[in-house]
Amino acid sequence: MKRVLSGILLSAVMTVPALAALKTGEQAPDFTAQASLAGKAFTFSLADALKKGPVVVYFYPSAFTGGCNIEAHTFAENKEKFDAAGASIIGVSQDSIERLNAFSADPQYCAGKIAVASDANGAIATSYNLTKSAARAGMKDTRGVAIDHGFTERTTFVLTPDGKVAAVFSSADDKISPADHVAKSLAAVQQLAASKTAE
Repeated sequence: MKRVLSGILLSAVMTVPALAALKTGEQAPDFTAQASLAGKAFTFSLADALKKGPVVVYFYPSAFTGGCNIEAHTFAENKEKFDAAGASIIGVSQDSIERLNAFSADPQYCAGKIAVASDANGAIATSYNLTKSAARAGMKDTRGVAIDHGFTERTTFVLTPDGKVAAVFSSADDKISPADHVAKSLAAVQQLAASKTAE
């Protein structure tokens, strides 16, 4: 009987809707965070990045894990296309800045082209209404290094220069692959560039 009751309670908890990520048209929360580009730490300011054009803010669970490696690599491979559309990119995870220094410089992943920011306490993810979870005990990354931080759900936001959400792509809702996050966000920034040109 206890097992049946436990199963019912567990399924009830699993069907509770998660926080809904920011929606299209909403104002994205501003943030400043310690970040890394090509292995060098710097302070990233969303407000400053938006002054230059659209910004792709992509949240991912952890550096040096399967899907996140693919996503970072795909963003790096397409960086020139984002540049051509006038858009900048910032990855955000709960990794420490030390892990991100290694990840941002690694030629297989960010390849010195993509900046990644540390949201160690998950405050930025919370402000974007994203779901966070703890790493499982003993979990290791693709290098065999222990993961000692929490995870944020994989969600990508495309922001217009006035800080409004132009598009949202969530693996949780849409079941899209990490590489699809890149393709969809690239299409969104290219559409923004095209609409600006048409004005």
